[in-house]
Amino acid sequence: MSEEKEIANVSKSGESSLRPSSEGGDNGSGEPREAQAVRRHLPDERHSLTHHFSVGGQEGYVTVGLYEDGLPGELFIRMAKEGSTVSGLMDSFATAVSLALQYGVPLRVLCDKFSHTRFEPSGWSGNPKIGYAKSLTDYLFRWLELRFLKGEQGLLFELPKLAQPQREVTSAVEGMVRNGSCYRCMTCGSTSGCS
Repeated sequence: MSEEKEIANVSKSGESSLRPSSEGGDNGSGEPREAQAVRRHLPDERHSLTHHFSVGGQEGYVTVGLYEDGLPGELFIRMAKEGSTVSGLMDSFATAVSLALQYGVPLRVLCDKFSHTRFEPSGWSGNPKIGYAKSLTDYLFRWLELRFLKGEQGLLFELPKLAQPQREVTSAVEGMVRNGSCYRCMTCGSTSGCS
């Protein structure tokens, strides 16, 4: 066993055990196999979306660079108080999030991880869809979730269409569409009694 390389396998409990490298992870050259991460680069010219935010008196802008398919691929966070500790941390954090997105970490995973994190500064955001933000990262990832994951993105970079006049529904069945085991009115949003 002196010729075989030993690989330390650390379990979650903190104990380590040794196993020979021949039990897997060998690519024939004696070196352990490593999965290669592939980085998806953004195009040189790309669309972006910039959003102003304010949390607990800290103002800033988040700019999201988009791939051709509309998915976010990079994040820039600029705080109003340039040179502050918060500004430096948020800039570094944005770089780490950008790399995570480019190496294939789903936005859903990042939003689930960083939404509802609690630290200062916190406070009212002024955004009626978010309300009180427990931290800057809480606000930013809840906004990203609303904008890119929950369908509130809309069609970016197209002119908004003029509001179409609502037509009146003349019967109870007209305008109702299937919604699970119930029906929902497309005009007013009410349901047929299901919850």
